Amino acid sequence: MHDLPRQLTEEELTELFEGRTTLVERLAAHEDPLGSARDVIAALSEEEKLEALNAHPAIGAKKLSARSEAEQGVDGDPETLAELERLNREYEDRFGFRFVVFVNRRPKRELVPVLQERLQRSREEELNTAVEELVAIAEDRWRRS
Repeated sequence: MHDLPRQLTEEELTELFEGRTTLVERLAAHEDPLGSARDVIAALSEEEKLEALNAHPAIGAKKLSARSEAEQGVDGDPETLAELERLNREYEDRFGFRFVVFVNRRPKRELVPVLQERLQRSREEELNTAVEELVAIAEDRWRRS
């Protein structure tokens, strides 16, 4: 387990954030990238925020990075997976970006009501929540690595 403050390489950040994006490139220039993440995100354009969010795999997706697979687990029954797929599609159609949530080792069935609730928000609220969740995921991944 790691404490958060420390210089991270672009490669490490790429793994924590699921892809080499503008966000990762900008964070790599900071001495404390995770500690600076919220400020860096606040300075990103909407397009750059969407790039970072869309780099993340969908909840319940069949193809996941090893880290996402470990976090999301394999507990999804077919009904839950079908519902998550439907809700993910609805979410992306409504907001124009991928649903990102800090799973925090919850079973997939517990994410269905979270996704349903977040579909009721405004796009601005949801964009802010999604980028916060993105940082929470990266921080948790770093602590556990």
